[in-house]
Amino acid sequence: MSKVACSHCHLQFDESVMIKEGELYFCCKGCQGIYHLLQDEGLDSFYDKLGDEKLTPPTEQFEDSANFDSPAFYERYVKTDDDGFSEVSLIIEGIHCSACVWLNEKALHKMDGIVDAHINHTNNKARIVWDDETLKLSQIIDMIRAIGYDAFPYDPQIQEARTEKERKDYYLRIAVAVFAMMNIMTIAVAQYAGFFTGMTQSIKNILNVAEWILSTPVLFYSGWVFFRGAYYGIKTKTVNMDILVATGALLTYLYSIYITLFEKGEAYFDSVTMIITFVLVGKFLEVLSKKSAADTLDLLSKHVPNEVTLLKDGEQVDVNVNEVEVGDILLLKAGEKAGIDGEIIEGEGSFDESSLTGESEPIYKRVGDRVVSGTTSIDAVLKYRATKDFEHSTLSNILTMLERSMAKKPHIEQVANRLSEYFSTVILLLSLITFIVWWLWPHSFETAFMVGISVIIIACPCALALATPVATLVGLGQGAKRGILFKEAAQLETNFCPFSTHRDIRSLLGWRSI
Repeated sequence: MSKVACSHCHLQFDESVMIKEGELYFCCKGCQGIYHLLQDEGLDSFYDKLGDEKLTPPTEQFEDSANFDSPAFYERYVKTDDDGFSEVSLIIEGIHCSACVWLNEKALHKMDGIVDAHINHTNNKARIVWDDETLKLSQIIDMIRAIGYDAFPYDPQIQEARTEKERKDYYLRIAVAVFAMMNIMTIAVAQYAGFFTGMTQSIKNILNVAEWILSTPVLFYSGWVFFRGAYYGIKTKTVNMDILVATGALLTYLYSIYITLFEKGEAYFDSVTMIITFVLVGKFLEVLSKKSAADTLDLLSKHVPNEVTLLKDGEQVDVNVNEVEVGDILLLKAGEKAGIDGEIIEGEGSFDESSLTGESEPIYKRVGDRVVSGTTSIDAVLKYRATKDFEHSTLSNILTMLERSMAKKPHIEQVANRLSEYFSTVILLLSLITFIVWWLWPHSFETAFMVGISVIIIACPCALALATPVATLVGLGQGAKRGILFKEAAQLETNFCPFSTHRDIRSLLGWRSI
């Protein structure tokens, strides 16, 4: 029995077990339902973007989506913004390409009540803002599941595991690339020496074959990340940096094979390994920079205690900070951190506010003074009344502000992304024109080919496509480590000029000390 591909997930099965619907075939009712849902919602262009990529068929969801509407879930994961809309951060499971991101965002934006939905392809984290009176969170989860994906609350530990896995993958790819590059450069020394002193063609062939063997795993294993990025770029009709790297390295590799087999000119397998290794190291530095920025956010989160002591009916009860309501009476002992903003009603003592304000000297506070979340009681044992719940506390607002600033692209990064796309297209055209001009000049095909490839290799727009977003993340992370929190990443690119006082900086840039 012949095998046919499912019209939704593209997985192949025997025709006898498939659900046939006209010219369509489905491996299960889940795929059939999703296919018709996308057709009804006008999202059928998803399949054009998906191409021949295979998907994981929808599976049974054991967690009832109604659990997402429970008060306990809302207290822990859902926030309310200044406009009264609900906001949640979710991890979308099953996303593996830009077409998946496009489909999820389009499906969410078509729902009545959705105010904003943005998915970060780097970590599959979705920030969704909606009107809770019009739409329930369980309905949002059901929509995500209906199109073949799953969603669960954002957990820093899950993101940490994902980043660690990615980092280990880069370690292995770089190790292979560096090992091969060092050996190839050793062989290259012999080749360069033979070029000037004389070398028989048979010896040259042996050295070329050795370099061929060493460069192959570098190109197709270490450099796989560039081929994958180039594939998704072509599929979404975007000329990205990976296309330049993959094109330059692959054409140089194929040309070197041609030289080795037909014994014409010089092979450039060493250039292949150098291109892949150096750009791969650059990508790895990007991963580390993003991890560093995320670690900064986690470091600030450690200033928030998980539990506080609540005074209820004359008894001390340890409760989660999310359970504290405005007006509750809390007990703060010496050496403890305040988890909730409040006003002192009994007791007095010194507080360490250096983690928020940068002030190294302890601040002495009495009855009626304000207690700020994240500050530490040095010698005070006091009672204070909560004036805010945890969601609206000072430290929680600061953490939310920092997370949003890292997620929002500044104008310079948006411009850089657009320029890098045009830049890559222009470079490919210039490379083709250079090849044609040199060939018609006339020069040999080999000379014209290498000159054209050189244009691609030396013009990789790393500074545009990679350095700009990394610089933004590093700037925000380093600022947070030094006690500077930017409301928006755009503040990094505007209004910088000489100033004389700490207050001038805060007024000028619109940030607060932490």
